[in-house]
Amino acid sequence: MKFLHLAMLYASDGAMQKRVLIIGGEGSLAKACAEDFSGNAWEVLAPSRTELDISEASSVEAYFAECGEIDLLICAAGVTQDEVMLRMKEADWDKVLEVNLSGAFRCARAVSRQMLRRRSGHVLFVSSYSAIHPPVGQVNYAAAKAGLIGMAKSLAAEWGGRSVRVNVLIPGFMDTKMTTDVASAARDAAKAKHVLDEFNTPGRVAKFAYFLDEHMELTSGQVFNLDSRIL
Repeated sequence: MKFLHLAMLYASDGAMQKRVLIIGGEGSLAKACAEDFSGNAWEVLAPSRTELDISEASSVEAYFAECGEIDLLICAAGVTQDEVMLRMKEADWDKVLEVNLSGAFRCARAVSRQMLRRRSGHVLFVSSYSAIHPPVGQVNYAAAKAGLIGMAKSLAAEWGGRSVRVNVLIPGFMDTKMTTDVASAARDAAKAKHVLDEFNTPGRVAKFAYFLDEHMELTSGQVFNLDSRIL
């Protein structure tokens, strides 16, 4: 693993440079966040799975032991393994819960030690519309993404006394690697639910994530739906 071992980093205007760690760094949303935050003079860490495997507790502990102080953690890693309940294998249930929910828990727990100590920090969980309106065949994914909402609200209450924020983003349906194989009929059905008749984009979500952290410093425990489907 490669890290910058500097006590403090500074932006060009002399202000101390903030650091964001984006989990799921190879995904479309993570890349958009990395581009937006770096464009706003943040230092960005966006490890690949070979650098940080959130399904392995030992990998998480090793990474956070070396990565330095983090101002914002964005948990954007996600996998799907869709199937109706009667045909779903336990391995498929376990894999989706392990990455989408348990992995986020491990990362939030690891970063909380430094954030709570210095009484500053922000954790953003990336959930899904499926957590609120789950479709048939996504029982594992819906359960995991709904779990993120419950975890965020609990942690916001637990950590708020030390000025550490926790929020949830529901990005909406986007054209990403995860949705590449979605059938055209399912895609059309999803779009029909958008009152603005347009899908969201990773770039727009990234801009909101930056705005939420930088300009909404008294906001915690909230769930933000970012497309035009009605929750």
